[in-house]
Amino acid sequence: MSTRIDIVGVTKTYDGNTRAVDAVDMSIREGEFFSLLGPSGCGKTTTLRMIAGFETPTEGVIEVGGVDVTHVPAHKRDMGMVFQNYALFPHRTVGENVAFGLRMRGMERTTIARKVADALAQVELVGYEDRRPGQLSGGQQQRVALARAIVIEPRVLLCDEPLGALDKKLRQAMQFELKQLQRKLGLTMVFVTHDQEEALAMSDRIAVMNAGKVEQIGAPSDIYDRPSTRFVADFIGDTNLFRGEVIRDGGGGSVLQVDKGLSIELAAPPEATGAVSIALRPEKISLATPSARTGHGLDGVVESANFQGGSVLYRIETAGGRRVLAQQPNNGSLELFQAGAAVALRWKPSDIVILRD
Repeated sequence: MSTRIDIVGVTKTYDGNTRAVDAVDMSIREGEFFSLLGPSGCGKTTTLRMIAGFETPTEGVIEVGGVDVTHVPAHKRDMGMVFQNYALFPHRTVGENVAFGLRMRGMERTTIARKVADALAQVELVGYEDRRPGQLSGGQQQRVALARAIVIEPRVLLCDEPLGALDKKLRQAMQFELKQLQRKLGLTMVFVTHDQEEALAMSDRIAVMNAGKVEQIGAPSDIYDRPSTRFVADFIGDTNLFRGEVIRDGGGGSVLQVDKGLSIELAAPPEATGAVSIALRPEKISLATPSARTGHGLDGVVESANFQGGSVLYRIETAGGRRVLAQQPNNGSLELFQAGAAVALRWKPSDIVILRD
């Protein structure tokens, strides 16, 4: 049976006029790792809870495999759920926690034992059956929660900030494991996170949400390299945002006149002239001494240089008083510009993204 999820015109209103989710449309493909990404209060968890059946939409339809499940109770949707706080029973063993959903379905003991053993093997916790959650590390508890979710062989696996309680190194390790498990089992997964790096690293596609609406849906590379709105460009990673007036030249090209002393050449003119916003990622900017500047760019003075191991992030003040971020990779031949150094910033016009406000 197909596990494609279609969300059509879904709205969730609280207290009559507070719209947590506002006319959302999205389709999640079968076997896809799909992330709902956005800041706190953007509606991503409410959307997930409506997919799960814990909340009912005020308006709109949710379909799974072409079947309307909008008003189907959560326990009849055949979906697994993993929470940030794991939601494990502290007084039960690992085996008992994983077996809980199977027992609720009235399965035989021998079948439960076999399925529990298989699920624990999938998450590399063989031999932990008799331990209690309090005897496990955070990463191990997360694996137990995953095993409990997948043991029922769900059509869809829903994850609400499942790695948020882990430290950075463990979270990165669990990202690889969770993605590998999803691919191995062929699960359709909907993953809620506020962590941009996490969503970019794990997802097949991402829906960026803001104030209850979907700003953009796309592959991680599209979301990062070609954001469609100012919010997406600003929320996903570091970026330089400029707003100005588009001025066309006689040769069919155009520039963005930001202020009297700053104009930026545009590789692809927007459809209409007027005020527009653009984005330029820090890593798209290269730095050199002013005498070595060629091509498109501007001059400035280094305010600060933050060494980050694999790169250096510079904050530069341009002649017009604007601050620009530029990131240079540490490839072994990195020239470190100190605070106060005069630099030339260079980029390709094709690296500039014209945004929709």
